[in-house]
Amino acid sequence: MPTKRAVIRSLVLTALAVLALASAAAALEVGQKAPDFALNGTDGKPVKLSDLTAKGPVVIYTFIAAFTPT
Repeated sequence: MPTKRAVIRSLVLTALAVLALASAAAALEVGQKAPDFALNGTDGKPVKLSDLTAKGPVVIYTFIAAFTPT
């Protein structure tokens, strides 16, 4: 069973991938708030960014070369 931290990490990374692939999405400037979004967790229940940020700071990070042949 995945830990809560692993579930949140997966959600955030998936959200970043979705935002990066959206051609209509505008780049954020430093200091701007991320747009709210919801994704299904590993348990199938939706999790919203705004729900996570209401509990405290959220760190978003990515591994550029993760899951690539490079």
